[in-house]
Amino acid sequence: MRLSLLAPLDRLKAPAPDPARVAWLSQWRYAHRGLHGPGFPENSPSAFGLALEAGAGIECDIQRSADGKAMVFHDWDLDRLTGEKGPLASLRSQDLQRLTLTGSKDGIPTLEELLAQIDGKVPLLIEIKSKPKYRVAPTCLAVRRALEGYRGLHAVMSFDPRVSRWFATHSPQTVRGLVVTEEDDRALPGRWRRHRYLWHAKPDFLAYDIRDLPSSFAASQRKRGLPVLTWTVRSAELAERAAEHADAPIAEGAGLA
Repeated sequence: MRLSLLAPLDRLKAPAPDPARVAWLSQWRYAHRGLHGPGFPENSPSAFGLALEAGAGIECDIQRSADGKAMVFHDWDLDRLTGEKGPLASLRSQDLQRLTLTGSKDGIPTLEELLAQIDGKVPLLIEIKSKPKYRVAPTCLAVRRALEGYRGLHAVMSFDPRVSRWFATHSPQTVRGLVVTEEDDRALPGRWRRHRYLWHAKPDFLAYDIRDLPSSFAASQRKRGLPVLTWTVRSAELAERAAEHADAPIAEGAGLA
């Protein structure tokens, strides 16, 4: 299929959201994994607290514990961020909460604990981690359960189009995004793949790799009404690029200054 024919299919298979539903996404800057640094580890209550003090939106990552709880943690394994080794998914939530994040007194929070900490003060972007052959539905369900009754601004997102599609089907009121990186995949097969992921995901917004901007794919989706957020903005130069080619930055360090 010629790429010139894909724009009408984009509109048909992945309709743009109601602008009022997603307007808030572009009104904030988001602290990537919280406002982290020495003594304030990524995805920690301390880093989230600093983001709240700075008045920044918050982006976090979700892994699923052995007992099916949504845990706020980026890596599949515990090695880099704690004194323990092995996969996070092998431990129950109460055991994970007893661990200490390296360089701090913080533990690994559940999504419920993070929501209680934010309490609607700033918006939250929840990235659900995935990988090949990973069962996304149980993690999506754990996130939806944690969000029940929460009234603050929030959205879920993932590189895996199955995540956005799950929420489109089972929790359509939840704003959902597709995370995109082009990397070295800019030839015809990669361009085709991005459209196929878009059609399957049916997202309300995109979260795009700042290294890929400007991007014709991102620009075309933005033009037709999908907000484009961009990550990870780590410098003033990247912040300028984000301001020109996206609607909001997911940033850290100098990118948040």
